[in-house]
Amino acid sequence: MKYKKLMSVVALGAVATVGLAACGNKDSGKKGGNDKETATEDISKFPIKASNDKKSIEGGTLDVAVVMSTQFPGLFSEIFYEDENDNRFMEPSHESLFMADDNFEVNDKGVAKQDLDVDGKKATITLIKDAKWSDGKPVVADDIIQPYLIVGNKDYAGIRYGENFRNIVGMDEYHEGKADSISGIKKIDDKTVEITFKEMNPGMTQNGEEIWRSAVPAHIFKDIPVKGMESSDAVRKNIVTFGPYKMNKITQGESVEYVPNEHYYGEKPKLDKLVLKVTPDKSVVEGLKSKNYDMVIAMPTDNYPNYKDVEGYEILGRQELSYSYIGFHMGKMGKDNQIEYNPDSKMANKPLRQAMSYAVNNKTVADKFYNGLRSEGTTLIPPVFAKFHDKDVKGYSEDLDKANKLLDEAGYKKKSGEDFRRDPKGEKLEIKFASMSGGDTAQPLAEYYMNQWKEIGLNVTLTTGRLIDQNAFYDKLQNDDPEVDVYQAVWVTGSNPSPTGLYGPKAPFNFTRFVSEKNTELLKNIDSKESFDADYRTKAFKEWQEYAKEEAFAVPTLYRNEVRPISDRVTGFDWAYDTATNPWAEIGVSADSRK
Repeated sequence: MKYKKLMSVVALGAVATVGLAACGNKDSGKKGGNDKETATEDISKFPIKASNDKKSIEGGTLDVAVVMSTQFPGLFSEIFYEDENDNRFMEPSHESLFMADDNFEVNDKGVAKQDLDVDGKKATITLIKDAKWSDGKPVVADDIIQPYLIVGNKDYAGIRYGENFRNIVGMDEYHEGKADSISGIKKIDDKTVEITFKEMNPGMTQNGEEIWRSAVPAHIFKDIPVKGMESSDAVRKNIVTFGPYKMNKITQGESVEYVPNEHYYGEKPKLDKLVLKVTPDKSVVEGLKSKNYDMVIAMPTDNYPNYKDVEGYEILGRQELSYSYIGFHMGKMGKDNQIEYNPDSKMANKPLRQAMSYAVNNKTVADKFYNGLRSEGTTLIPPVFAKFHDKDVKGYSEDLDKANKLLDEAGYKKKSGEDFRRDPKGEKLEIKFASMSGGDTAQPLAEYYMNQWKEIGLNVTLTTGRLIDQNAFYDKLQNDDPEVDVYQAVWVTGSNPSPTGLYGPKAPFNFTRFVSEKNTELLKNIDSKESFDADYRTKAFKEWQEYAKEEAFAVPTLYRNEVRPISDRVTGFDWAYDTATNPWAEIGVSADSRK
């Protein structure tokens, strides 16, 4: 899980303020369970593709709502975007070099294929389709190489220069300015690139980012200085891609209009126009009822009962490549991208972290307020990765007696007449909790966690005294703000389940800053050459999940499922992860109007 996407927490509905207060403080010490009166949904029973089998009409416009509480930043480049909302707006226009099967492993159905030489420590990427950029130029080997030259450049301002890029032979010298090219990357011919690595790891078989999966039009970007490139028109205004549609009109922060890419390598796209528009969550349900949209991306699940039976639509569903979690901050990012774990930090006490994890009831949160469209988190490998998720790890369920016992035994005691526990040194303890804003629903969730921690005698207060907007929130995590002791966030993991990029000793995204010899050893096992053996890798994942649960440096709270309402006039759209073609290349409409 390297170079993951930042994503704001979608919190509970407003009803949660009352509902969670009744979740069981009277049942102190008991494990939370299902509310039997709550009707829950089974995501596996949702359709994954449009059931409308009518013939598509020629042309037409598809109106798509993208649910957001803010404007999108507008970095329309795989090497520069950081906000998941930008990625959503890139769906119709941007396409990966590779496609994958239902295990997220690369196959030969994409624009390119890859061949791995494990012993020789090499990967060969070959363009197998005559793809063209939306300006008519052919996709060539230089376009495969270009993102490495940008991300590896010392002036690159994005977030993706990490272990995967440093693993390429010659990348260090290039990054330090000692070489003008990357010795480990060779252009064999106009269709073929060979990359030599320092080490091979089994994540390279996944359609993730161990081998970079996106091309960049070198004929445009090679002449743009890397310093400030993220602000260039090529990233923000005049976007050249090889997907089925191209961005025709960008209204910054609000909407994007797309028209067919006349040079698309596949069949001609069916629609005349696509429009993706930012839509607040407060108005999206009414918009569906008024038939304003053909599709809704990032549809909130907390108010699912309000739209599940809306006339004129069907609801697609699938497991997300993401999870919500509570992180405990215990160090800082030091020099040379080496995390400096502080064993004396406030949250470095394992019983304290475990106690805070036992204080909350995520199962009730998931069942009662998400109708089964979210589920209790147990390990840091989501169940969508069926091969590697360890079902035997039970995770943390609410048990206030156990939480109190852990704190007592660890020396967190109250003085007579005081409401809150002191630390083991007898000093007053205040724990700063960072939580993101997100409309009316974020505050109740933050208050629930703080109230539950208060139940076990911990004084937990909000960092800055209020919820924090998304950009400021991640700035605080990335810069190791000392006012952040605990935080809640979401990881969109990508399609490689390896957790090294999130919890490794050099991972910029390891916001917990937890490091141990054992953790590093177990992560290395997951990514080792030996893990090209499926049984070995499965065992390595199991051992790490057990260790991570025990150490509780990051504790999953909810696994997330996603739904996507589509109009019953939509045809051809397949939302499965293992589609043989780009789903936006197949989408059409069978009628002129939704009305």
